[in-house]
Amino acid sequence: MDKKNNGVIALLIILGILLITMFWFIGMRNGLVQEKETVKASWAQVENQYQRRSDLIPNLVNTVKGYADQEKETFLQVTEARSMATSMNINFEGEVSSEELAAFDSAQGFLSNSLSRLLAISESYPNLKANESFLELQSQLEGTENRIAVERGRFNEKVRAFNTSIKLFPKNSIANMLGYTDYPYFQSDEGSEDVPNVEF
Repeated sequence: MDKKNNGVIALLIILGILLITMFWFIGMRNGLVQEKETVKASWAQVENQYQRRSDLIPNLVNTVKGYADQEKETFLQVTEARSMATSMNINFEGEVSSEELAAFDSAQGFLSNSLSRLLAISESYPNLKANESFLELQSQLEGTENRIAVERGRFNEKVRAFNTSIKLFPKNSIANMLGYTDYPYFQSDEGSEDVPNVEF
């Protein structure tokens, strides 16, 4: 009788350990999934703000065209930059390389530079500078640029939390087993620490 009871107790202990291990693994896996989804949601917010900026551009270009039709080269440059920036997509379902994020960021930076040149045109056209539509669009664009900076910062925070999580023991072994890898950060552009001199 004692051997039978000892066998049952041993079996229950083994089953208990297996259940605890299984629930621990499931908890760790679910935590990683939640963290990855948080990064993806944060990325979606970055894309939303870039899309908001992109949606403002046609109205801004048309408003400026009404006053400065001879600035065709600038209009073409803004249109091409917008097209290039909106055609770039990053899929956060799989691995994302630093190069992919850098290319996306570069396209967005090119668009920002083109927009800066478009806004600088207003200096040559006093009637444009006084136009209500132009001033409203300019204000919305500035607000959007601020939102982009905020969302990029939040994205980097979520990426840092995720990247740290998959490197800490014991999650790192589960993350490796499930194929989770680091996400890249948004990096500051070279020379971005210098404050630009912008006059409107």
